[in-house]
Amino acid sequence: MEGTAARRPRVLLAVWAALVLAAAVACGPWPGTGARPGADLRIMVPNIPGGGYDTTARTAAKVMKDTGIAPDVQVFNLPGAGGVVGLQRIVNERGNGRLALQMGLGVLGASSVSGARVTVAHTTPIARLVEEPGAVVVPRDSPYRTIGELVAAWRRDPARVTVGGGSSPGGPDHLMSMKLAEAVGIDPRRVRYKSYDGGGGELLPVLLDGRLAFGASGFGELLGQIRAGQLRVLAVTSDRPAPALADVPTLKSQGIDLVFTNWRGIVAPPGISADDKRTWIEALTALRRTREWKAELAKHGWIDAFATGEEYAAFLDAQSRTVARFLAGLGAA
Repeated sequence: MEGTAARRPRVLLAVWAALVLAAAVACGPWPGTGARPGADLRIMVPNIPGGGYDTTARTAAKVMKDTGIAPDVQVFNLPGAGGVVGLQRIVNERGNGRLALQMGLGVLGASSVSGARVTVAHTTPIARLVEEPGAVVVPRDSPYRTIGELVAAWRRDPARVTVGGGSSPGGPDHLMSMKLAEAVGIDPRRVRYKSYDGGGGELLPVLLDGRLAFGASGFGELLGQIRAGQLRVLAVTSDRPAPALADVPTLKSQGIDLVFTNWRGIVAPPGISADDKRTWIEALTALRRTREWKAELAKHGWIDAFATGEEYAAFLDAQSRTVARFLAGLGAA
């Protein structure tokens, strides 16, 4: 009996070890590290819940959790100044390889408009994830049935045609509005642009109740109301019809020479280790390959635009220069 009692702890320990090993094999290693990271990876969203950055970050985190790529990536919001508050925070977190910033075109514009001391050049580029075409949207009872009718009224009296977007000055919706005005022969400085810096969540109510002549925005956050017939899309800004809105014509097909695409990506603080950078890149690369992520792209009307490393860094640099130059021409930067 004493021998049996003595063996029991060893048997229990062996069983416990086997269970732990089986769980580890089933889950698989965290890419680039050989170990799973626990719950300490975080993605910061630099605007309010419900916007495009927020939706992208939370969707990515959920898919990584559901597919076992990462057990629990935490997403939190730190809004302010069109994303500049979040950008400043990420730069201040030098060396913190467990934190990343969900950002995009709007953060570049906001930092130019505000004259911020920090720019995306101070961060560590991780990956570009998606692109999203813009759309010219009106409420269902709008008098404008085509983009031509809207543009004709806009040209006659720019001050009476108010456009709204889900980003602050310098953000993608603002840039799209200004570039559209320029493309149809309207001085962008005469455009009445109303900012709803929180994405579709804040833009949607004012669009639905007719307080705006039209909205210029990525359509992903408005798809529910578009499909329900509450909003009508007059044109998309991609170079070809968007799969999610296959029946909607492009601006180019209607004689307006403009292609405009928003994008979203991930950056990390400066000074992170090579291992931490590799961990993020490999995790997001694994995310991109999943069926679940591809299904989310189709659901939201996003386009895969994955790029990492030097390709993404060069893209960020080129985009920063282009946006700063355009905003300076408007007198906005």
